[in-house]
Amino acid sequence: MGRTRSAAAERHARRMNDIVPVILSGGSGTRLWPLSTHHSPKQFIPLLGSQSLLQQTILRARQTGIAKAPILVTNIAHVAQLECQLKEVACVPFRLILEPEGRNTAPAIAMASLEAPTPKSLLLVLPSDHIIKDVAAFGAAIQQAVPLAEQGWMVTFGIQPDYPETGYRYIRSGVEISHGVHDVEAFVEKPGATSAAAMIADGGHFWNAGIFLFRADIMVEAIRAHAPDVLAAAEQALALAHRSNFTVAPDPAAFGDAPATSIDYAVMEKATKVAVVPVSIGWSDLGSWDMLHAVGERDAAENMVDGNVTVIEGRNCLLKTTGPLIATIGVSDLIVVVTPDAVLIAPRGRSQDVRRLAEKVGNPSAPVESNR
Repeated sequence: MGRTRSAAAERHARRMNDIVPVILSGGSGTRLWPLSTHHSPKQFIPLLGSQSLLQQTILRARQTGIAKAPILVTNIAHVAQLECQLKEVACVPFRLILEPEGRNTAPAIAMASLEAPTPKSLLLVLPSDHIIKDVAAFGAAIQQAVPLAEQGWMVTFGIQPDYPETGYRYIRSGVEISHGVHDVEAFVEKPGATSAAAMIADGGHFWNAGIFLFRADIMVEAIRAHAPDVLAAAEQALALAHRSNFTVAPDPAAFGDAPATSIDYAVMEKATKVAVVPVSIGWSDLGSWDMLHAVGERDAAENMVDGNVTVIEGRNCLLKTTGPLIATIGVSDLIVVVTPDAVLIAPRGRSQDVRRLAEKVGNPSAPVESNR
């Protein structure tokens, strides 16, 4: 029995050692303005704990048993921040791909797939600004997905929904193709409240977290088949790239020819061999201040406070400062975020509108109510 368990452990370690993390770190994170800005996006900020979300993502991959150096894709404007944070967690990437501009996830994943150590390398795509609390469960889900990915399936990880969220896209599962793994019947656009509730009631629907496992060559061929303009631009940008040690700076003009589109729209919705592993891993994309309040530590009055904050008779607030003192008396259901440069005040439940406010602040001539 001991020998059997040891052999299984060895197979697990060997499979996890074959995986290369691809960490996407090009987002702007303006939904968490004013703390997160275009100059310092949320993945570089320690929103929960002492390490940034990017650092937590790198360490989480290690904790699952993945040993290979990651491929990191980031905006060239953030390279100094990223390299500093990599040093703090002793991470030397296999490739650091510096996007000259943001073009969404399809061009980023195309370049990462082309830069993989071998064509058959297994790549695990991880957004750099999410949290996963149950790392052991996440590692088990990756292990479950590996055999299918080795066989040429592109695997996504569907988050078991806790409530009918309208801010996420959903994955509708189809027939079971392996124990606990189903093929993907459809990707569902962000639903209204009624549709989201119906999907939760029906079952078989999962939040799309943007986490994928696939072989590099399979993804390259899928992009070639379904988004050839994305692949052509990525190939040309890499052919003309400036390379130094592990750093790759794609050619700006060639990269600019890539359509700005997500891997979901460009490939996953159109490909045939796409599978979903349902998971309950304590996941959040921290896409708003309300979401941060939901997953962060709160006091007995449901207040989440961080920094120099004093509260008297307040309930259900998020109060965070990296600048001067926040002091409140008798307020409830409020978001107050203070930095040395700006102050955000909003009612709880309206934090999805912060992106529009950030755009208004960055472009004062833009009408703040234009998307209502």
